[in-house]
Amino acid sequence: MKDSNNSAVHMDVDWETYMAANDMEWVVKPVSWDEGAFLGNGLLGTMVYGEEHASKRHVLRMVTGRSDVTAVRMDKPGFPPRVQLGELDLELEGKIYHPTQMRINLWNAELLATLTTTSGEVKLRSLVHSLDPVIAIELETTEGENGARFAWYPFPDVDPVLKNADVVNLNQYIPQTEVVHSEDEDGIRVCTQRYSGGDGCVTAWKEVQVSPNRRICWLSIARGHSESTQAEAVEAVAQASAANFEEWVEAHRNWWHQYYQQSFVSLPDGRLESFYWIQMYKLASATRVDKPLIDNQGPWLTSSPWPGVWFNMNVQMSYSPIYTANRLEIGESLVRSLHANREQLIRNVPEPFQHDSAGLGRSCSFDLQAIVDDEVGNLTWICHNVWRHYRYTMDDGMLEEVLYPILRRSVNYYIHLLEEGEDGCLHLPPTISPEYGSFMRTTVADCHYDLALLRWGCETLLAICKRLKISDSLRSKWEDILLKLVPLPVDETGFMVGRDMPLAYGHRHFSHLLAIFPLHLISGETEEERALIATSLRHWLAKEGDLRGFSMTGAASIATVLGQGDEALRLLQSLLHIIKPNTMYKEAGPVIETPLAGAESIQDMLLQSWGGKLRVFPAVPEAWTELAFHNLRGEGAFLVSAVRKDAVTQWIRVKSLAGEPCLVKTGWQGRIRWNIIGVDGTVRLSGETVVEEEVSLALEKGEEAVLYSSEEVPDLRVRPVGGRNKVVRYFGGHKPWRLYGFHGGE
Repeated sequence: MKDSNNSAVHMDVDWETYMAANDMEWVVKPVSWDEGAFLGNGLLGTMVYGEEHASKRHVLRMVTGRSDVTAVRMDKPGFPPRVQLGELDLELEGKIYHPTQMRINLWNAELLATLTTTSGEVKLRSLVHSLDPVIAIELETTEGENGARFAWYPFPDVDPVLKNADVVNLNQYIPQTEVVHSEDEDGIRVCTQRYSGGDGCVTAWKEVQVSPNRRICWLSIARGHSESTQAEAVEAVAQASAANFEEWVEAHRNWWHQYYQQSFVSLPDGRLESFYWIQMYKLASATRVDKPLIDNQGPWLTSSPWPGVWFNMNVQMSYSPIYTANRLEIGESLVRSLHANREQLIRNVPEPFQHDSAGLGRSCSFDLQAIVDDEVGNLTWICHNVWRHYRYTMDDGMLEEVLYPILRRSVNYYIHLLEEGEDGCLHLPPTISPEYGSFMRTTVADCHYDLALLRWGCETLLAICKRLKISDSLRSKWEDILLKLVPLPVDETGFMVGRDMPLAYGHRHFSHLLAIFPLHLISGETEEERALIATSLRHWLAKEGDLRGFSMTGAASIATVLGQGDEALRLLQSLLHIIKPNTMYKEAGPVIETPLAGAESIQDMLLQSWGGKLRVFPAVPEAWTELAFHNLRGEGAFLVSAVRKDAVTQWIRVKSLAGEPCLVKTGWQGRIRWNIIGVDGTVRLSGETVVEEEVSLALEKGEEAVLYSSEEVPDLRVRPVGGRNKVVRYFGGHKPWRLYGFHGGE
């Protein structure tokens, strides 16, 4: 189909067929959270798997969560953590046996399964509706399985066999819970859970026998336990069950179809291509524009020591792929959360500084109540995400109303800490570089993490004032800080953790390299800077002791700054050894940010746009001779498309959504040709020029430019690319054999 808005680029993609190759697939029953099938709508979610205990082989578990259900702690001080809610179990007549297959249809965001049991067969379709707070499960059974039943178990009533199978985390708070069951006159059953601290949740569900062998179950969960909360859950189920089911499902599918088509990426590496698209699915399953921000697990909470929101990396990395992916509405949940809780951000700093400052500690609940201690930079870093959101939209209203006042207060807190030394430089007192020496609470003066964030913050505030024509009384102060701030500490190993503290042992976080990525204060565009980046990266990775999955994503993105596509690919392949079969990630407990950050690392190989410059195919691995992407977004609100064949970029298309200055690093040398296409779809201007990689374009809002190096206008179609031995549907259940000659079938 032709791209919308009279674009010269044509999308030649059968989306349903293309996405099918990236589906998650199970050829046997999954038996853990690590390999379960997950569904979500940004608020409600379910993880589907079974259990191999002899007494539970007839059960398919649908472990269910709602992101914003928390419980006030009664055991000790602390923020209200997320709590496990319970599960809807499909209890079968026979034991689940072979052949059993399950598949997440990404295109439709549905789970499809055929369960063979020792008594018969069950076909299952499940979805978490994209627009309504309702989970639906459709069941078709053969005669031997007509007695299959759905049963809801609130968490206190879940069988200990199943709880133990999930591994009990002794650090996790589990509230004392009062459970009350009821049923209304329409057959909607209700389970109310009241927690000891006063919180709770209500589950409502209804099962309807549509035909002798077909039934549908609808389920909803509401936060709280009042009569109005019960009515909310019941009403959601009542409306869904009264609707035309196929029309209701079609509305769900339409949302997802529109979401996916906001951008397109195709790689010759089938595993990474599928991994990328599953992260796009995961993002929209984890949050939405009007839903809670992404915490450490999204709606798929299980046994975890981290049932909350962490701001020294996790939230920042979770949102990192939305910008280039052109899925900015997903990021609105973060922007909205910061704006809604701006008064709490002020209360997070010591009282003497609350008149002009704000901050954010390490961990909290959705109210962002996290007192700042000696880990100072978290709010400034999250402001970098909001700055990216601005730069990719050029929404001056959001810049003025949301980012500017929060960033100003965040930088003000740093200003209160600055001290002038005998060297005439401004210095910071000892603070924490996140994750370095965590158990010892190691602090270091002139910490790279904080110096880099302070420098970025001052530069950004000055840029905002220039953009919005603000005469801020602190302008001269920010300029003075940029002039006098002590340089980032460096030794022969590259960037140091801080003053007099080189990186001496394994460090999983890239907090000591923040100036390289994601802040890009060090551009790598001079030989000196490239050498510094390369030395720092090499030294970091050589200290293997504490590297983790998110170390691989950060290192991969740093490698792309240097144009090292092969190194970035090697690091991403290492990541694939660490993530779980369903692309989730777990250390001492599950956390969601690492695979999502891996999607950003893939984007960084295809398009980078920091520093006012669009870099097209900046770090392509040698083996990736064919690539294609469409409508990836860059800073300045540009939509970029490009195709690469035979290891050569065939064409680049840039569309301006805001009329901002446009500088493109093409990778070409010599004569290129260009057409500028007006908003009416006709060519407004054509020309040619000689370039040394970069070209400047003058585009009005709504116009696009097509650049190419051939004599004739190339075929401006975007198609999926092939690849040698391109594995399909690798993720879901653990299927290592698909790397060795078996690539799946329809």
